[in-house]
Amino acid sequence: MKVLVETSARHAHLSRRDLDILFGKNYKLTLKRALSQPGQFLSSEKIDLKLNGKSICGVSILGPERKDTQIEISMTDSRKLKLDVPIRESGKIENSPGGTIVGPRGQLDIKQGIIVAKRHIHMSPEDATVGGFIDGEECNLEIITEHRSLMFSQTLIRISERFKLRAHIDTDEANAAGISSPVYGSITRMF
Repeated sequence: MKVLVETSARHAHLSRRDLDILFGKNYKLTLKRALSQPGQFLSSEKIDLKLNGKSICGVSILGPERKDTQIEISMTDSRKLKLDVPIRESGKIENSPGGTIVGPRGQLDIKQGIIVAKRHIHMSPEDATVGGFIDGEECNLEIITEHRSLMFSQTLIRISERFKLRAHIDTDEANAAGISSPVYGSITRMF
């Protein structure tokens, strides 16, 4: 089964409460570009993240708003911040580290919510039926590039009627595979 592989750079998902604090009451995110998953978008707004005397400035915000604020960074970012960040499925922020988020109208300290997103594949129930996959299982994602082809095992399968078939890896993983332009990967079962 083939899948388009997309690279997900560091970004934030904000709750309504936190968006109000950072940007002002009832602030609406500005659509910069639609993303491949229906209803998801890159906004024009950015925030800064501060931890342990270090900063990552200009972190993109993805919309729409979420129930809980979550910031997804890479392992390289984690090392820069001198922070032990868990690799997690999006939305699973329990017992993850927090930090200070700075926006144009305010700042706030979050107690948890910083994760390294586990590489994953979004698929519809129809796609899952074709491949024989179930939600939450892990598979292999093989990416063939000119000089640095890689097999990523332990790639999470996420199934929903809202999803469009796409693989999401982070910038560290994309750099390891030498991805510089759109690339397709092959999904195979783990044995």
